This record gives sequence, C-alpha cells and structure tokens, in this order.
Amino acid sequence: MTTIVDEAGARIARRVRLERDARGWSQADLAARSGVSKATVSKIEREEMSPTAVTLVRLAGAFDLTLAGLLLRAEDDGGRLVRATDQPSWRDPDTGYVRTQVFARPDHPVEIVRVELPARRHVTLPASSYANIRQVIWVQDGELTVTEGDGSSRLHAGDCLAFGAPSDVTLANDTARPCTYLVLLARR
Repeated sequence: MTTIVDEAGARIARRVRLERDARGWSQADLAARSGVSKATVSKIEREEMSPTAVTLVRLAGAFDLTLAGLLLRAEDDGGRLVRATDQPSWRDPDTGYVRTQVFARPDHPVEIVRVELPARRHVTLPASSYANIRQVIWVQDGELTVTEGDGSSRLHAGDCLAFGAPSDVTLANDTARPCTYLVLLARR
C-alpha cells in the first residue's frame, strides 16, 4: 500500500497552490470561497501544517472538486487499473481516520473510498462537499452513525445508506471498535 501520510503534506501543498494559481485566486480569495482561514491556507501551502479532512473537503469544494479529486490530483496518477498496493492512504491528523482511495479518475464518474474510523471518533463534513456528487456509504465492519441535518441513521456491517440533499453530515463511531466503511461517489 502506498501511504501518503508522510508525503501528503508536500503533495497537497503543491496541489492547493496549483489549483489556486490556476484560478488566479489569492490566498484570501480561497479562504473566502472555502471558509478556511487565510492563515491556514498559507500554512498548508508552506507545508507548516497537515490539513484535516474537514479542511481538505472545504478546499476541494472551493475548487469544485471532491476530496478524492483533490487527493488524486495531488497523487497525479491516472491508470485504469489500481492495484491494492498502489491505493494511496491518508490519515486525518485530528481524528486518526485512514482514508484509502480505492478508485478515482478524472475521466470516470465513480469514485470508491475505504475509510477506517477509529473507536469513539467522529468527523463532520460541510454540505458544500456534497453539492456536486451523489454518495452512498456501505459499512463493512463495525457500526457507524450518520447524521444528516435533523436525521440520524445507525448502520451495522452490510448496511448501506444513500445520502439525501446536501447538508452537513457527521460520521460517528461511538463504539469501542474501529469501523470500516466504503464510500461510493458519483459526480452529477
């Protein structure tokens, strides 16, 4: 498995800067569009901090990309066959969750992500990250509570949930065991 935990900061920093420059945006412009502070954008681009999943989702949304799309561009890979040993992983520095990009290509509408959410951890992602995608979560092992807006669903191994209209989403593992789930995304 290729782990981008150690190298991710440099690759992500370069990609954020490239995406921002390609649009002719200043760091302040990106901050305003993403809801991420200008200081944080600057620290990420200077490789002084590793962004959290929430921060990356907000930046990707500002660029009209999914998180997978942003990470894929940072990896700069584009083959049709993705061997298990070549699937890049990234660890969120806040929650410790590990996100493995199983499949994603800029020319294909479907992305597959495998997430390992540690025990007693949660992540909240903003509605903007779901604006241009359809998403399904399929729990492989453990239990996951998904809260969308005012509704909540508790998923067990084998359960599958399609997301509704874009809203803030919290993915929580309230158990003492890790939870593994797949995320299947399709661009609209």
